[in-house]
Amino acid sequence: MQFNETLHNSIKWSVAPAALLVALSWTGCGRQQSPPPPTPEVAVMTVEHQQIVSTTELPGRTAAYRVAEIRPQVNGLIQKRLFTEGADVKAGDVLYQIDPAPFQAALDNAKAALGRSEASLPSIRARTERYKDLVTEKAVSQQDYDDAAAALRQNEADIQSWEAAVKTARINLAYTRVTAPISGRIGRSSVTEGAIVTAYQPMALATIQQLDPIYVDVQQSTTELLRLQRRLDNGQLDQSGSGQQKVKLIMADGVPYSLEGTLQFRDVTVDPGTGSVTLRAVFPNPEAVLLPGMFVQAVIKEGINEHEILIPQQAVSRDHKGDPFALIVGAEDQAQQRPLTLDRAIDDQWLVTEGLEPGDRVIVEGLQRVRPGVKVKVVPASIKPVTGAPIAPQAN
Repeated sequence: MQFNETLHNSIKWSVAPAALLVALSWTGCGRQQSPPPPTPEVAVMTVEHQQIVSTTELPGRTAAYRVAEIRPQVNGLIQKRLFTEGADVKAGDVLYQIDPAPFQAALDNAKAALGRSEASLPSIRARTERYKDLVTEKAVSQQDYDDAAAALRQNEADIQSWEAAVKTARINLAYTRVTAPISGRIGRSSVTEGAIVTAYQPMALATIQQLDPIYVDVQQSTTELLRLQRRLDNGQLDQSGSGQQKVKLIMADGVPYSLEGTLQFRDVTVDPGTGSVTLRAVFPNPEAVLLPGMFVQAVIKEGINEHEILIPQQAVSRDHKGDPFALIVGAEDQAQQRPLTLDRAIDDQWLVTEGLEPGDRVIVEGLQRVRPGVKVKVVPASIKPVTGAPIAPQAN
């Protein structure tokens, strides 16, 4: 019985190593039969210089092209208001009628006084001329002649005075018809019929604003102004092309305004409170879409750069420090990592200032399967290269 147990144990320990060897041989055979990993496929774009229209986007507000505050030029009672609030008026339209009766009376009185002076002038002139002849013959005294000559001059002065009074009375009578000095849209009236108004009063009767064209005043920081000047001095931007004074507008709801404006001037004084200068653009406004005081974004062209590099945003990754880099396909189709310096985002692309050169093949698809130093296989990209001259907005 003891002999059988010993024999059983020896057989068990002899079989176990053999089974282990067989299992190891099967495992080894399995590894040898696994195919090598495939070469990762990537899509690339070849870097080229592109023409970029550099712009800056600045906040601003609209302002009326012309503003006229309507004030009376004579005292009186408002008899009529002759316009509709919020309507368009033309220069010369009568807006208010002030009671003309006292001014008509003043005009009539001045005319009457002028008539009296003019009626007495021939008699006084004739007497003076007779005295002039008689004084040489000693028929009248020199004093009588001097008195007659003085009366003539006084009468002529009275005529001039009353002529001025008539002219003044006529002007004041015309001022009772308060007219529009400019064409535009008139706002609400601050008075009604029956109100007493005074000449040149502080409160305007109404305000007229010319809305077509319309101003857009934007603020540009001196930092951005100096940056632009340096780029122009270094030759990075060219402002000699046509259309460099054109300005586009984005409404408060984000919708672009349909018409382009023109940059009119850049102020020469820096606001000490904000450290910015004012830029004024003029926009056509035939449909009165733009109203004074609206908040807008103005897109102003700074210039053209002929040698910029753009790559899709999906081709840019960031390391653990947050620094941007891109993978390119280098010699022998090996992936290489390139650190980048980015300027700004333009739609779905990055404007690259350092790190890439024309001819570099940047990986735009298949980045998740690639590591630096790995050999890759280049396949056609589904992203179409950008052509033309995209606009590069620069937020202020």
